[in-house]
Amino acid sequence: MEELISKASDDLAGLMATYGLQVVGAIAILILGRIAAGIGRSLVQRMLERARVDAAVVSFISSLFYFFLLVCVGVATLANFGVQTASVIAVLGAAGFAVGLALQGSLSNFAAGVMILVFRPFKVDDFIDVAGVTGTVKDIDLFTTTLASPDNVKIMVPNGQIYGSTIKNFGGYDTRRVDMVVGIGYGSSIEKAVELLGGLIAADERVLEDPAPQIAVAELADSSVNLVVRPWVNGADYWGFRFEMTRKIKESFDANGIEIPFPQTVVHMQKEG
Repeated sequence: MEELISKASDDLAGLMATYGLQVVGAIAILILGRIAAGIGRSLVQRMLERARVDAAVVSFISSLFYFFLLVCVGVATLANFGVQTASVIAVLGAAGFAVGLALQGSLSNFAAGVMILVFRPFKVDDFIDVAGVTGTVKDIDLFTTTLASPDNVKIMVPNGQIYGSTIKNFGGYDTRRVDMVVGIGYGSSIEKAVELLGGLIAADERVLEDPAPQIAVAELADSSVNLVVRPWVNGADYWGFRFEMTRKIKESFDANGIEIPFPQTVVHMQKEG
């Protein structure tokens, strides 16, 4: 019995001598690795927050970095026990490749969502035209962007389609130019029409002095002389000014005898014989 106990003690001592340092080293790697991963996550969070990145992106990227470090710690722990980690890394790479192929569309939308949240080509409440859709931005997620159409229809657009197309942000700048085309009859006075248009623009407080408004003859069309009217206003005043100015131009031209022509067809009848 004593011999068995002695043999067991010797075997245990041998195992401790052989693997003891490896176990201690593995525990140390796990503890220190987890601490390092936590510190790394905090550093990434601070960097992204200083760059004013969206909170959703900050949380996702910092968590992704944290788990990546934990995987590295696990691989280092296995290597400490003499395990060939090359095969483990190969398996992880193959699994990641397979998952990437399966989620190709979703990953594309996610990557585009990150780019949108980081570079901010538009923000919530901006009125945009993108991917064939026009509306007001209501929400920006990592995979989709939600718009409200002018008639208040909810539209969800995949971010991959948005970032891969031309983006028109009507609220991107503080000011906008109002482009209006006004046609007058060939028998009407161009000088008088220009004077009336200039008076209407000068009387409106929403029109900006710089850049200066422009009124010019743009085209001698089939049935009208087309004048361009191009005042600048603040972005918030754009539609209100445009609608009101259109009404005022019609009323002013009618009161001063300036004809606003409409398309006409003249038919000449010829008698035979």
